[in-house]
Amino acid sequence: MDASQPRAGQEFRRQFVEFAIRTGVLRFGEFRTKAGRLSPYFFNAGLFHDGASLGELSRYYAQAALASGIAFDLIFGPAYKGITLAAATAVALAQLGHNVPFSYNRKEAKDHGEGGNIVGAPLAGRVLIIDDVISAGTSVRESEAMIRAAGAVPAGVLIALDRQERGQGELSAAQEVSRNHGIPVTAIATLDDVLATLRGRADSNDRIAAIEAYRRQYGA
Repeated sequence: MDASQPRAGQEFRRQFVEFAIRTGVLRFGEFRTKAGRLSPYFFNAGLFHDGASLGELSRYYAQAALASGIAFDLIFGPAYKGITLAAATAVALAQLGHNVPFSYNRKEAKDHGEGGNIVGAPLAGRVLIIDDVISAGTSVRESEAMIRAAGAVPAGVLIALDRQERGQGELSAAQEVSRNHGIPVTAIATLDDVLATLRGRADSNDRIAAIEAYRRQYGA
């Protein structure tokens, strides 16, 4: 099969990239990353901030969760960005015929009412952590600790975009999290999908060249 063509059932990955470009969530230019690198693109999931875009985003998360092959019984969203993502993805999964519970954490434990720092369904079974991106992996580390403390099992992590660039060492940030925590990390789309999408657009030669040069320098 032509490597430039998406695998059967995986078309949603490039559709997601097109969606991110259309909504201005994925932008091109010069952007300074947290690591101090000058990146030719920037992905800001916080710009999915209206009902229509969140609804469409949640459908991509649901498709990616089902396509990942990760078996899960519950969705967990780390505060704060993960809260909305977990709730919306649970709705989208239910619409696809997969009704699963979800929960999320408070930043500070509540000492009245039901108490505790977990809101929603009790943490139990195999838990899929949903977040926007992975940078230092702090959110995953904290989520894993809460899940294991409840006697549940972290099944994997699902993020929106995997930049596929080196983290602290030769591995990418996603690969480091997978290695350090012993759980799979998957994404709706990767940098490979971004490049494949751009190659199908007539006006993207300069963007492709800049991203490929950046990847040669920082790619995992």
